[in-house]
Order: sequence, then C-alpha cells, then structure tokens
Amino acid sequence: MKTLFLITFLFFITCQIVVGADQAKNPELTTVYQGDNVVWGFVFLNNSEMLITHRSGQLTHHDLRSKKSVVLSGPQVRVKGQGGLLDVQVYPHNKKTFVYFTFSEEHQDQVTTSLARGIWESKKIKNLKTLFQAKVRSTTGRHFGSRLVFKDNFIFMTVGDRGERKWAQELSTHQGKILRLTLDGKPAPGNPFLNHDGALPEIWSYGHRNPQGIDKHPKTQQIWSCEMGPKGGDELNLIQKGKNYGWPVITYGTEYHGPKIGGTQKKGMEQPVAHWVPSISPSGMAFYKGQKTEWKNNLFLANLSGQHLRRLVLKDQRVIKQEKLFSELNERFRHVRSGPDGHLYFSTDSGKIIKIH
Repeated sequence: MKTLFLITFLFFITCQIVVGADQAKNPELTTVYQGDNVVWGFVFLNNSEMLITHRSGQLTHHDLRSKKSVVLSGPQVRVKGQGGLLDVQVYPHNKKTFVYFTFSEEHQDQVTTSLARGIWESKKIKNLKTLFQAKVRSTTGRHFGSRLVFKDNFIFMTVGDRGERKWAQELSTHQGKILRLTLDGKPAPGNPFLNHDGALPEIWSYGHRNPQGIDKHPKTQQIWSCEMGPKGGDELNLIQKGKNYGWPVITYGTEYHGPKIGGTQKKGMEQPVAHWVPSISPSGMAFYKGQKTEWKNNLFLANLSGQHLRRLVLKDQRVIKQEKLFSELNERFRHVRSGPDGHLYFSTDSGKIIKIH
C-alpha cells in the first residue's frame, strides 16, 4: 500500500513539471509587424511605437496604430555569421530617453560584440556613440550573444563564447561572460573582479556558452539568463555575482558528433536551474508583467530549433511547470517581450512580430 502511494505521489509531482502540449486557452494572435529579415530585438517606446532591430543591420521605427514603418540610422554593423544588429533597449534617465544597442562590429582586426547608445528625440536616434567593445580572441562568426537588461542604473550585457569555448573560463577576455556596466559603458562599481590581476573589470559572471536571453524578475529583482548548449544542454541560470556557470568544463550537452563534453558537475561551478535535452535553442526571454493572472511573473523563452514559445512557472528558484505554446506556427521564435499594454509579444526569424491577446 505504501509503495502504491509513493508511486502515485511521484507521478503527481512529475505531472506538475512535464511540458504541456500547447495548452494555451485559445489565445488570439495578431501579426503587428512583418519585415523581410530576422527580427532579433524589439522594444516599446510607448503604447503605440516600437524600435525593431534586424540582424541584417536594419533599424526600424514602427507605429502600431498607423502600421507605418520608417528605417532609421543606427550603429554601423559588421554582419558576420550569427552577428549583426542584435538587441535594443530603451532607458529613460535624467529626462532623456536613451536607446542602447548591442551589435557586431569590426574592432582591432576582430569582429566583436559592442554596445552603443543614442538619444531618442524627434523620431530619430541622435548622438549615437559606441560605449563598449568586448575584448575577444576569435575569427568565427558564432555566438555573439547578446541581450541587455537594466538594474539599479547598471547594465547587464551578455556576450557569447564566440565559438572558442576555452575562453569562457578565462577572465582575460569577455567571451562567454555576463558583464555589468555603468550607463556609460564603464566597469560598474562593486564588480567581482575589479582588483584581480589579469581579469577584465566588466565581468559579473562567467562560464557561459551563448546567452541570448536575460531579464529581471519583476518581484525579486534577481537576474536570470538562458543560453544555448551544444547538442542538448540548453540552460536557464540564476545569475549571481562572480559565479562560474561551468561551460565548457561541465555541461549536459554533447558534441554534435556524439562524444561527451567534460562532466556534469564540478565543485565551484553552478548547476543550471533547468536544462533541456534535446535542445530547444532558447534565444530571447522575458518575465510576464501584464494582468493575465495565470501568467503573472511567469518566464517565457523564445526557442529557435524548438520552434515554440515556452512558459516556465517558477517557485523558490525552481521550475515547477513548463508549457509549450504555438508550435503549430512552425516558426523560429527569436525574442519575446512583455508590452506596456499588458500583452505578450514575440518575434520570429521570418520577420514577424506577433501579439498574444
């Protein structure tokens, strides 16, 4: 009898964390923008205007009411492989509306991940200036990152390992790191490696592979990030000061041709809060901040190879439920944001931005 009870209990617990098969309650989807290239990032200026970055290098202003789009001048991008015009974020400060971009550019004979800032004024980006260029050692076109989130007037910026995995464990490069910067792109006070010989002062955490998602929990204000693994081993991590997240020493993924990569645990290296085998390829992520009660503070991941939007329910820094949404669209989901109107929006590699009602 006790054995039967235990089996029933374990089955119940498992059901709480198993992925649901498109269990959304028939939400309405509306395409609010259609471009002709990968929509890598988008941000709302207000309830009716947005800025959109295309990996091809194009920056677009789109009016949701008039449905009119205008191409704007943005950063000078060196498009290479997975690089291009990447994230865009708006940050009001000192009575100005600052617009921040991450993008790939050529710097000192390397193509690197950079950060630029301009001011939104009169429907234009003015005084655009590159604030930071990641120090990298790579000739590949892979794993640039890069997303931004703000906390306490500091910038958290993700940078991928650039396809040269060993540098993710080295503090002498920005590859495979999450950085913490001032609003002017300088090393932030209180960073963990400010006074370490040979370490770059911008680094906040390290041992990451290709983190293309980062956001701040609406209630706890903790920073969370997701990153793509190799073959399997995609991760969700709670980002903490000075921590080592293991890549490539520990991972739940394998080489594309089969062999293991290191182990799965090592003292001094963080375990992911969640990981996925096989891969779902998480890109952008966002906590839901709207009024839909059943989604309140849930985390949403936009997945590329997985071709779906995934809802994660968190409790006490654990994932207790997952739900797979909109896989019937057969799209590569690139980014997701919680809009100022209380609705969730996502973008696709086919150039769409879609609103969930």
